[in-house]
Parts: sequence; structure tokens; C-alpha cells
Amino acid sequence: MTDKSDPTTTRRGFLKAGLAAGGAVAAGGAAHAAGDPLITEIQPWAQGLGEGVDATPYGLPIKYEGDVVRRNVEWLTADTISSINFTPIHALDGTITPQGCAFERHHSGAIELRKEDYRLMINGLVDTPLVFTYADLERFPRVTRTYFLECAANTGMEWAGAQLNGSQFTHGMIHNMEYTGVTLRTLLEEAGVKPEGKWVMVEGADASSNARSIPLEKAMDDCLVAFKANGEALRMEHGYPVRLCVPGWEGNMWVKWLRRIEVGDKPWESREETSKYTDTLEDGTSRKWTWVMDAKSVVTSPSPQMPITHGKGPLVITGLAWSGRGAIARVDVSVDGGKNWKEARLAAPGQDMALTRFYLDHDWDGSEMFLQSRAIDSTGYVQPTKTQLREVRGLNSIYHNNCIQTWWVKPSGEAENVEVS
Repeated sequence: MTDKSDPTTTRRGFLKAGLAAGGAVAAGGAAHAAGDPLITEIQPWAQGLGEGVDATPYGLPIKYEGDVVRRNVEWLTADTISSINFTPIHALDGTITPQGCAFERHHSGAIELRKEDYRLMINGLVDTPLVFTYADLERFPRVTRTYFLECAANTGMEWAGAQLNGSQFTHGMIHNMEYTGVTLRTLLEEAGVKPEGKWVMVEGADASSNARSIPLEKAMDDCLVAFKANGEALRMEHGYPVRLCVPGWEGNMWVKWLRRIEVGDKPWESREETSKYTDTLEDGTSRKWTWVMDAKSVVTSPSPQMPITHGKGPLVITGLAWSGRGAIARVDVSVDGGKNWKEARLAAPGQDMALTRFYLDHDWDGSEMFLQSRAIDSTGYVQPTKTQLREVRGLNSIYHNNCIQTWWVKPSGEAENVEVS
């Protein structure tokens, strides 16, 4: 219970009390101006000239942010060619992921493909088979949309218990970008889909020839053939010069270096939708066509990579939430392992198939916390606990783990990945 008569229990009162004491706020926080040389003395950066406008033609992060990078888990795969790395979601705020730290997933490595050498073919059950160059695509009406992309295996290593220590590693197979391109519907209508056409197969130009089947209904709904992300060209690792966006559906379907779209009357049953990207249940059977990424969330700070360093007092708890079935309507946060919940503040109203940032302003008393977040989307779906998922899916799954995550925050401010039963 907060004592309103105690001036240190509000954020403003707490800061004022610390300054009035002439010392530090919360055991080493905001220093008193009278004794702080960073305030009272002229610093080196104010005594000379800085870099000119041409020092870095393409701007890069300052060296002090050098740890905000993608990271790999070396033991996860045999090599880095067919592998994955993780977005540093713990160190980011807002919702847009910079391309330079957005996670990568390759099946045969990232390839270099010039715009001039790019071709996109549409064939199969169409009236007129077509081949487009990059320049052709630029002449079609464009749209700009913001979507999250989540690997189906995101959080997959957590099925059997708490495994990896950090939100980057448990939930970092995700990014959220603003994409610009041409709707897939526009290109399919240009070719003319025959009445018997019910599916499309999308294929990449890399050596793995990654191919996935997509129902025609989805292809004609919101899929996007994208050639820009966050206002600039796609990065090589994200499919330059052209990739497919399949909003709300698992990332493997977002084919990079998109080279072919074939229309057919049934799915192709490719490797990536039979032996891979299917969900093995407790009885040994596997379910497939589980494309949609259900509502999910995670607290990114405090977390194992973002410990509390300022001691007791005002604490901003923040994280991300998303849903492949619509928009995030609400996020609840618990500090006691799910016994009690408080509604978090959304930074902006949720958008369909895009990340939503949430905040909870908390007065931390220095005791341990079991931090959790719970997302509710616009369909009314509520993010499940790991126990609830296991009751339905068992322990054999890798994909589509959207369970509630728990961080054990210790009195020291350090955090650890744990499981609450």
C-alpha cells in the first residue's frame, strides 16, 4: 500500500527528497548538482570541435551503444549458414526494429542479388504467365504497412523448462518494420488467376529454394511483395531486393529473394511444411497448417539482460506484445507470478499484426518479483500459461510457443529466467 503522506512514494517526491538530502537518489542515482563535476566543470566535449557532416555518410550507432547487436547461440545449430540470430529486444524501445539489429534466419546463407538481375515469375493456373523485373515492380501502385515478423520457433527452446537467460534469446526471433511494396493481389490480378486456382506456392532464389504453400484467400488478402523496409532498401540478410510479407503468419512463409509465385489447385507439401514447421503433439501425431502466430508478450525490462541498477523507488516495467489474429487490445502485468494483475499502459493503440509497446510505472520496494505479462488481442484471445499450452500440446513441440514468460527479479535487481507452476 502506498502512503500518500510520504513524499518519497511519488516519483516527483522521491526525486525531490533525494536532491534535498544533498546526496544520491536511490543509492547512486541522480547526483546532487552542487557536487557533480559533470555539471560544475567544463568537459572535454565542450572544449573543442566535433565531427563534420561528412564524417559518416551513412549514419551508424555511436560506439557507446556497441552492445545493442544481434547475437547467436552457437550450440543451437551446426554452423551459421543455416541458422538464426536474435534481435536485442531488451535494449530497444518503441516498436520499430532498426534493420541493422533485426534478427536473421537463413537456410543456405544470405545471398547478394543485384536489382538488375532480379526477376519474379508468376506461373501455373493463370491466364497469362508473367515475369517482372525490379523496375517493373516499382511502377505498380504502392502501399506502406507495418508488420511484425516472428519465427515459428521463437521461444521454442522453453517448452521443456526455462532454458535461455535473456529476452533476446527467449523472444528475440522477431522484428517489426514498416514495409513498402506492391500487394500480392495486384500482381496476381495482373496475371489473372484461373477459377480452379486455390493455392499459391512462393519460392526464394537462394540455394535452399525455400518454398511454402499459401491459400489463395490469404494471398489475395494482405500479402505484400516488399522492396523497402523502414524507408530504405531491404538489407541483404532480409531478402534484398524483394521479399514477401505474410502478415501475422509464421516467418518461414515470408520468403526472401522472392523469385517465383505459382498458382495451383492444392498445396505443394514442401519440406518446410511437412518435415519442418509442423507441431508434434503428445500422442506423436503432427498438426500442420498452423500458420498464425497467436497473441504473445514479454517484459523486456527488467529482465536478465536489463537488471535494475538504481535501487528502490520508481521503476518503469516495459515490454512488447503482438498478435497474428489482429491488434493488441490490452496487456496485464504481474509482479507476483500471476497471482495479481495490473493493466499496463499501451504506448499507442494496437495495430493489426504489429508490435505494441506497453509500460507499467511501478514503485519497487526492493523485494523479489516474479514478473509476467499477459496479452489480450482484439479477438478476445488471452495469452496462455505454459501449463495451459502443455495440457493441449504436450512437450514435443518446437513451434508456436506463446506462453506467459516469467522473470525472477531478485532484491539485488538481477533477473533470471524461471518457470512458475
